[in-house]
Amino acid sequence: MSINETIQRAHTIAEESFIAASGPGGQNVNKVATAVQLRVNAYALRLPVPVFKRLQTLAGSKWTDAGEVLITAKSHRTQERNRADARDRMEELLREAHRQPKKRAKTRLNRLNKRKRLDQKKQRGAIKAKRGAVKPGDY
Repeated sequence: MSINETIQRAHTIAEESFIAASGPGGQNVNKVATAVQLRVNAYALRLPVPVFKRLQTLAGSKWTDAGEVLITAKSHRTQERNRADARDRMEELLREAHRQPKKRAKTRLNRLNKRKRLDQKKQRGAIKAKRGAVKPGDY
């Protein structure tokens, strides 16, 4: 399933609820529920297993025991801007989950660099060994 299909599916199954928010809004914040909680059931997205696992990891504390991703947006004064913010954050999370991490290529030292590294370690160890307590007869 492509990322665009996943995002479309997420938009259709997303459940929005509006709650009272703290923060900017003055007196309005006490009267109007402007914060948005966006819930998307990850199982209903039918993602491939690796993508699902990455989504679970990326979501972190936003992941519920029911397998839902819960995003709360309350930084703006209006419901519409908070709704757009929550949807954008969900899209970004899904895009990041679809990105396959690059495999790390192992590097190897050649024989000369390995010898140089070991010599430097011995030199450093010798310097540290001289830092001990002074015994009578050492001076």
